Amino acid sequence: MIPSDNTLTETGLAPTRTGEILLLACGALAREILAIKEANGWDHMTLACLPAIYHNTPEKIVPAVRDAVAKHRDDFAQIFVVYADCGTGGQLETACNELGVSMVEGPHCYSFFEGNEAFAEREEFTAFYLTDFLVRQFDAFVTKPLGLDRAPDVAKTLRDMYFAHYDKLVYQAQIEDPALEAKARDCAAFLDLPYEYRFTGYGDLKTSLEEL
Repeated sequence: MIPSDNTLTETGLAPTRTGEILLLACGALAREILAIKEANGWDHMTLACLPAIYHNTPEKIVPAVRDAVAKHRDDFAQIFVVYADCGTGGQLETACNELGVSMVEGPHCYSFFEGNEAFAEREEFTAFYLTDFLVRQFDAFVTKPLGLDRAPDVAKTLRDMYFAHYDKLVYQAQIEDPALEAKARDCAAFLDLPYEYRFTGYGDLKTSLEEL
């Protein structure tokens, strides 16, 4: 029921069976969703992901979600959009309401991984966040798009410009992995930011899927 172009081509993962609920998700959440599904034996859910790179181009999220819901609505009893607002300025929530589908609550994945309530209480407006996915894909999602792989003097100028108003890098870890933590520390050093490690687990992502 999910054609090849809707499998998890971003991560090399793919759903093993079709269920009654379609999880239409950001590709950056693929590992985490599959881990939660496997741990709970939720075979009634099928996962399909939109490109993770939409993390950097949120204006593409809403049209892609609309197209995917229209394409697969008749194949599933329920569609759940595994995105938070993710930079769409409320447009994704509006679209989901119009389409009659539900979505994850929160402004972005950094919030729901930590727990939306706990994240809001922190009021961290000057922190740069990394998740497990973004640590693994730091070069593809941060270094190269921002031009930080250019000549050292150019890269330093760009880094200082982009990150002038950040006061720390927070690594929100979904799993405990010393190798990922070491890489996150390297990312903080590369950006010349103080480093903070915060184990969040799956936070409100797991809660949202449990409610299905």
